[in-house]
Amino acid sequence: MEWSSTLVLLVIFLLSFIILSYMKILKEKSTLPPGPMPIPFLGNLFQINTSNIVSTLMKLKDKYGPVYTLYLGPKPGVVICGYKALKEALIDQNDVFGERGDYPVFHNFIGDHDIGFTNGESWKNRRRFALLTLRNFGMGKKSIEERILEEAHFLIKEFKNTNGSPVNLTVYLARAIANVICSILYGNRFDYEDKRLLAITASIYNNFCIMSSTWGTLYNMFPDLMEYLPGPHKKMRRNFQDIYDISADFIKHHEKTLDPKNPRDYIDCFLIKMKEEADIADSSFYAKSLPRTIQNLIFGGTETVSTTLRYGILILMKYPDIAERIQEEIDNVVGRNRSPSIADRNKMPFTEATIYEFMRFCDVIPISLPHSTAKSTVFRGFSIPKGTLITPLLTSVHYDPEYYTDPTKFNPYNFLDEKGLFKKNDAHMPFSAGKRICLGESLARMELFLFFTSLLQNFTFKPMVSKEELELKPTASGLGSVPPEFKCCILPR
Repeated sequence: MEWSSTLVLLVIFLLSFIILSYMKILKEKSTLPPGPMPIPFLGNLFQINTSNIVSTLMKLKDKYGPVYTLYLGPKPGVVICGYKALKEALIDQNDVFGERGDYPVFHNFIGDHDIGFTNGESWKNRRRFALLTLRNFGMGKKSIEERILEEAHFLIKEFKNTNGSPVNLTVYLARAIANVICSILYGNRFDYEDKRLLAITASIYNNFCIMSSTWGTLYNMFPDLMEYLPGPHKKMRRNFQDIYDISADFIKHHEKTLDPKNPRDYIDCFLIKMKEEADIADSSFYAKSLPRTIQNLIFGGTETVSTTLRYGILILMKYPDIAERIQEEIDNVVGRNRSPSIADRNKMPFTEATIYEFMRFCDVIPISLPHSTAKSTVFRGFSIPKGTLITPLLTSVHYDPEYYTDPTKFNPYNFLDEKGLFKKNDAHMPFSAGKRICLGESLARMELFLFFTSLLQNFTFKPMVSKEELELKPTASGLGSVPPEFKCCILPR
């Protein structure tokens, strides 16, 4: 009898909990944009393809419009789609939509000590410092161009040593791109077989793949629960720690050899700033924040560019006529006897247009890192409370039919006018937009141009299968779009 009474009470409790939860959800949804009906705690989990969340978000856009509500876990969030809506939010109302939203796959490991995932004055101070320091050490100037070209020459040498044998480009490209940002952060590049460089690139690549998979999506939705469940997501902490340990060793060496009058790199500049603000109680520059900001810069400065290069080469093998057109432009403008330079970019409209189309079509970061509303607001007729998680769907910009004819097809002419001159398109946000735009945009664009032109000046990439068999669809799409694995032969021109 006691057992049956307990069971009845338990059933009543559960039913009451479910009813109250649904009442809470209905109250929340009454003022928010439309969206699929969630269930308590799990949210819209069963309406989401966790291995390709981007495809789900695009389908929901078609059903509910450019602004809709989605429960990624127990709390409601708002997804914003299309160029016009995203411009209105991220640029026109950046004071409202410019806060960083919680993103557990990064935040749970880095904490409130970095550039990318914090808010308030500390974020502003560290971001301003990073932009100034990167600029002083060459971003947008000749010195960084020389660093990139130096690294391109090392990569060209590596490719020549393959002697036309089939290779996977992933590790080669990651090591080269990582070395560019490492030279700015640590003061020197690594040999390609250096264990530290291999650890950095492996950690970044593995975390990028995990974060872009079902495991990354589920971790962001249910971080507390996922901490207790086994799976690849458990490796993320170790991968972050590997980079942290390498940075910590460099920081110790820099502390011993620091000359405040002659800073050598980002670490030196940060240490000098720490000393200058040592007596400021709430300074944004302290020991724990240095390795964490390095992690932001090295992750953001490596994987997106190397993935775009890898994806771009795959596309060029699919469309060899485009590769030949770029090589013809390189031969006419640069020739074979000198390295390309940034000054050549304005004379190479087809190459520049193709690189822009790589960024659009490959859509390496399809979903911008989450934002959050800094205050309650009304957006397109809907009331959005302060602290609401905002998901900017960048894919919806790059595949917006209002701005691109047949956006599912790769077409460099999206960025060329009727005279064959390069033209910009407002609906181009590979680095997001507004005050949270990627601070490494200038560096990334420079790297993409110099690496693509240097490689195509020297090589032709041949696939192991017919071009018709090459698949361009990403194998996973979450934080990033992960291109299919492939091997190719690198043939000298």
